[in-house]
This record gives sequence, structure tokens and C-alpha cells, in this order.
Amino acid sequence: MRAVSLGVVLGCGALFGLGLAVSGMVKPEVVLDFLLFRDLGLLLVLGGAVAVALAFYQLAPRLLQKPLLEPEFGRHPSRPGARTWIGAALFGAGWGLCGVCPGPAIAGLGVGNMPLLIALAGIFIGAYVQGRWFSGD
Repeated sequence: MRAVSLGVVLGCGALFGLGLAVSGMVKPEVVLDFLLFRDLGLLLVLGGAVAVALAFYQLAPRLLQKPLLEPEFGRHPSRPGARTWIGAALFGAGWGLCGVCPGPAIAGLGVGNMPLLIALAGIFIGAYVQGRWFSGD
């Protein structure tokens, strides 16, 4: 990876982490309140993120000749199957039990929320088990 690309990736990751911290998504209690329909403020965060991502995924290939840091736009067609739905259900159950998903868990460490190390350990163990025993297609 070129130094410019690495710098852009690190900058985008830092901006993403800052957005998660400012929105409160790094606090499991805020996320759990959202999942229990007690506080729907994160719905605005999620909706805003979806709107921005959708706009860029739809508009960028039409407005730009090529991506800023790559030679061409890629297509990633996929068809969700049973394994996708099972994985999504497990991910959602884990998110609901601990109140964080991987991005906010890592960003939460950056704001000093060290109990998130337990959730990250579970995330890494789950990823290892999936990669070790269930990745052969």
C-alpha cells in the first residue's frame, strides 16, 4: 500500500472513530438503550451514515472517471445465502448482548472505555473460529 493511500486510510479511520465517539456509539449503555427502544437518537446516526454511504456509492462512479486512489471502480456482486443470514443473526445477537460492534469497540478503547476489551476478545475469537472452521466455500 502506498504511503498516500495508507495516510488516507488512517485519516478516514480516525474520522470514523471520532464520529462514533461524538455520537455516543462507543458507549454500550447508549447502544443498549437504543436497542431497547428507550432512546432512538442513534437512529439519526445510523440514518445519516446510510444516506452518506448510499450517496457516495451511487454518485462517485457517475461523477468521477476513476477513484481518487485506485485505477478503477470495482464491483462486488453478492448473493446472500443461508450462511449470510445465520452470520447476520449471530452478529446481531452479539451486538445486542454486549452493546457494541467492532468499529465502536475499537473506537471506545480510544476514549478510555477499557471494559470493551472483553467484547473485542469475543469478536476476535468469533472471527478466528469462523475463519478456521467455516470459511471453506
